[in-house]
Amino acid sequence: MNKSMILLRTLLLSTSQSNIYRHCRDKKKRGKIVGGLIGAALLYAMIMAYCIVMCIGYGKAGIIDAAPVMCALVISMLAFLFTFFKTNGYLFNFKEYDMLMSLPFEARTVAGCKFLYMYIKNLPWYLSISFAMMIGYGYYAHPLFFAYPIWIVLTFFLPGIPMLIASFLGFLIARISTGFRKTNIIQTVLTMVFVIFCFSLRFIIEDVFKNNKVEATLDKTSEITSNAAGVYLPAKWFEDAVTESSVSSILMLIGISVLLFAVTFRVVGNSYRSINSSLKSHAAAKKYKMTRQKRHNVVNSIAFKEYKRLVGSTSYTVNGAMGEILAILLGLVTLIIGFDRIVSVVTSDAPFDHAILQPAIPFIIYFFIGMAATTAMSPSLEGKNYWIIQSLPIEKRTVYQGKMLFNMYLTVPAMAFATLCMCISAKVPVPDTLLYLVLGFALCAFSTAWGCVCGIKHMRLDWENEIEVIKQGAAVAIYMLPNMFVVMGLVVLTVILGIRMDHRLLALGFIIITILLTVLSYLRVMALAKRS
Repeated sequence: MNKSMILLRTLLLSTSQSNIYRHCRDKKKRGKIVGGLIGAALLYAMIMAYCIVMCIGYGKAGIIDAAPVMCALVISMLAFLFTFFKTNGYLFNFKEYDMLMSLPFEARTVAGCKFLYMYIKNLPWYLSISFAMMIGYGYYAHPLFFAYPIWIVLTFFLPGIPMLIASFLGFLIARISTGFRKTNIIQTVLTMVFVIFCFSLRFIIEDVFKNNKVEATLDKTSEITSNAAGVYLPAKWFEDAVTESSVSSILMLIGISVLLFAVTFRVVGNSYRSINSSLKSHAAAKKYKMTRQKRHNVVNSIAFKEYKRLVGSTSYTVNGAMGEILAILLGLVTLIIGFDRIVSVVTSDAPFDHAILQPAIPFIIYFFIGMAATTAMSPSLEGKNYWIIQSLPIEKRTVYQGKMLFNMYLTVPAMAFATLCMCISAKVPVPDTLLYLVLGFALCAFSTAWGCVCGIKHMRLDWENEIEVIKQGAAVAIYMLPNMFVVMGLVVLTVILGIRMDHRLLALGFIIITILLTVLSYLRVMALAKRS
């Protein structure tokens, strides 16, 4: 076999859930794999349903001819974003780098295989969108028979060019980042800016529907997609290939994809070793002087270790700290614009006393603060280095106390700042503000302890890429989904109860309940620590 295919096949087999299911005898692990496959199938089904509904809307509006271009643009955009945000975990600074580079493969071969591995892992997303839109397009446009096999074949090449562009940008960022002491600073900042932009899209979409701009938007869709295809040529090639069976467009899309792949990884391969070596090394100050070493508390030392782990990974930083950043931004916006104005925008100027929302302030802040807990991720992030923790002369409970302390260091300051800003803007009385701060502290403690329970209970150490536990881990999902829905319910419940009872008594009641749940979760962590 070709060396590239041997390496790619090995990478796929080592992480294939079906392969693990076939050879694993652990019923619990097999059950998790089945559950994960069912969840993924449901998610793909939802995406396909949405794409079909979108094509139905195009058909009803008489703009079904825009479907092929829209399909190409959507897939290209997703491919670019998925690749750009995963480059620092798949192509560079990945865990098995030392092992792969010791094998008899050229650097460009390893880089190319890691790219193809990332392409195959994301391919189900692209196929779900493309095949669903093909069905909708076929139902309304009634194209020639040849359009279907052309559509199917070119779907596999559509993500190639945007993925290669994103990979090359990631390569440039990694190359530039090697000159910084914090090597992931550029990609982290860009990722956070993008996530904040995505949150702001909610208000743009709301403005479209609120001001009766839907029809005008649909009328311009065909024009917008045509203009986009004129700028982004692969979308135009895909459209011409499907609608006109253009052989030249087919050859251009396939040929440019293959040529760009060869050129990109020829360039990347020349600097591949030096970039990974720089990303894995640690910078030292030139004016460093040896001074007296200070002794620190073990728990604080572990918390500091968690801080270094957080700032050393783009994915961990974005997922672990984004909630705190959003909470701080919410506090600043509320302080500048005004609590009443924000409530009016969210409720579409509904006539009611905005003071009834004051008891919900701690839970509104916690919706962001509790979005993700580092304690749900950090036990699994130890990975194959878990044996080091096992061999240290430190009790497990101390290790988990350090991890929980770091999450408190991360969440409490952001919670306090956002709560104070919202309370000042909403003109909340000082006694109520103090109670809301205490409730917010209790909620941070509960999030920390409950996240640690999920992290230990569903610890996964056999991951190949940290994204598998930071974004796709069972511990994160089990922590996040129930927590999110419960908080949304508590916001509504707090508003309803706040109308019927004193706000201070209500806050005291929730403080007591939260403290009890925190104590139970903490005791559970200590019990699990003895058995892990």
